[in-house]
Amino acid sequence: MSISVVIWDFGGVLVRTEDLQPRQALAERLKLTREELEERVFGGDSGGRAQRGEISVEAHWQNVGRMFDLDERGMQEFQAQFWGGDRLDEQLVDYLRSLRRSYKSGLLSNAFGDLRAYLDAVWKIADAFDDLLISAEVGLVKPDPAIYQLALQRLGAQPHQAVFIDDMPANVEGASRVGMHAIRFINPGQTRAELEALFDGVKK
Repeated sequence: MSISVVIWDFGGVLVRTEDLQPRQALAERLKLTREELEERVFGGDSGGRAQRGEISVEAHWQNVGRMFDLDERGMQEFQAQFWGGDRLDEQLVDYLRSLRRSYKSGLLSNAFGDLRAYLDAVWKIADAFDDLLISAEVGLVKPDPAIYQLALQRLGAQPHQAVFIDDMPANVEGASRVGMHAIRFINPGQTRAELEALFDGVKK
């Protein structure tokens, strides 16, 4: 049976930190490596709980602020600098939109509870998807098999009818384990080439 659904990760795929300087400068000011800083924001107990929807995004940022002894203004400056190098890949989004003539489109992201609002009001790409599945809203995170199965259910597809694209190897492997076609995002050109080859291969 042919492919009917393409499911995309968000951070690291559609939006990427193209300019590392702001985040790097923030890390150096806090006497951390950039990787350590990112772990403090996304990982750990607070980041994990926020991505599972166990605490609000506001509570998570309050925890981060306490971690670095920041007042409200300092926290606002921290967030502005942390996200300052992120860029939306508009060409990739245009390609994603073009695929909707033939395929359903889904977004599956491990993210805090404010992502839906950002997709709509800031990045303005919420309308590019038939379904938005955000970990904090459903209490599941990749690579838990249940989150892929939920995405498939909501999009009305069987695993072999779906392609999943993500930059994290563990998440790609998780999709493969439930029977989905899976592509690891390295760069836009590679991803598009692999996706088109997969479409052609499944049709034959």
